Amino acid sequence: MFHRALKRRDFLQGLGAGAVAASLNGCAQTPVNNGFVRPFSRRPMVAPKVSANNIITQIVGHRPYRPAGFVVKSEAFGNKTLVHNYGHGGGGVTLSWGSSALAVSEVKNAAVKEAAIIGGGVMGLTTARLLQEAGWRVTIYTREMARHTTSQVAGGEWGPFSVHDPLISSDAFKLQLQLAAQISHETFARMVGNDYGIQWMELYSASQTAPKADSPFSQFYPFRETYGPGKHPFPTKYCTVSATMLVETSTFLRRLIRDVRLAGGEFVIRNVKNQQELHALQEPVVFNCTGLGSRVLFADEGIMPAKGQLILLPPDPAVDYLTVGGGSGKAPLYMFSRNDYMILGGTFKVNDWTTHPEPLETERILSESQAFFAGL
Repeated sequence: MFHRALKRRDFLQGLGAGAVAASLNGCAQTPVNNGFVRPFSRRPMVAPKVSANNIITQIVGHRPYRPAGFVVKSEAFGNKTLVHNYGHGGGGVTLSWGSSALAVSEVKNAAVKEAAIIGGGVMGLTTARLLQEAGWRVTIYTREMARHTTSQVAGGEWGPFSVHDPLISSDAFKLQLQLAAQISHETFARMVGNDYGIQWMELYSASQTAPKADSPFSQFYPFRETYGPGKHPFPTKYCTVSATMLVETSTFLRRLIRDVRLAGGEFVIRNVKNQQELHALQEPVVFNCTGLGSRVLFADEGIMPAKGQLILLPPDPAVDYLTVGGGSGKAPLYMFSRNDYMILGGTFKVNDWTTHPEPLETERILSESQAFFAGL
């Protein structure tokens, strides 16, 4: 488990010398208005500059959502072996290494180690890298390169959420999800650094109800501490502060593409439209990492889009934390402060295929974010 493998010293080093001093010496920390003291940093909390005037652009992404959970399985496919690895909802980047490791394990005893990977998003790229590390030759067939995929517009906070409907998914899937999350978390933790655009940051999770001590995935968020009403700066009853990893997707995907190429992998721009085209490929093993494309390509009507709308603001180095929670929408608000830009979001519209930003959602996210940070 990661929480055993990651030593406290290593984590504190990851947050920086200033954060170490602050965490070890409470008197050196700086409180915000209501006396709240940041656990890991001596710097005060700075409110993000949320304004319509600061918007760089707005983007829409379609998460490949399956209420029953993502699919990892192998099956005979004519004279080939077909391995599915798709349908991760809002947890694609988060679960990428873990889900891809489970997919690759499906063919660990293959006699001929040559694979075609259909789909060039994060799931296809991590599948390719794991195969290459196991001695495989890989070719990625993709309609477009990663910067044009849903993976590129992911927020990037490490969190295996919005992946399935727990009232619908099976117990077997829930165990699969936990295993994929564990593998992925351990892998990302070993990759922290500028090379792959991964860093540790403070995460403030705001809620109206007290979080359960045994909530799913809590073991992956070290240094958790919950503050009750009036003990934190946000307009909710409770706020849990913890450490999380932030993956800057543009950097991460660029580096994965480079790694695949350096290891001899090839990219072929091709829109695979039907199974006949898959049968015509020369590789004996095919990995399906097409996400929403599986709805048509493999007649999986259980997968559907979950529309997300993001507002991109200029980066602000003074805002050195992340937030999730608050707002009136079905999905919580969030603010992810990255080096390339600041992201505001908070929509999860199931089975909405529209691709345009909605002005009413923009107005809601902006106004509710302004209210959320008004106490800073």
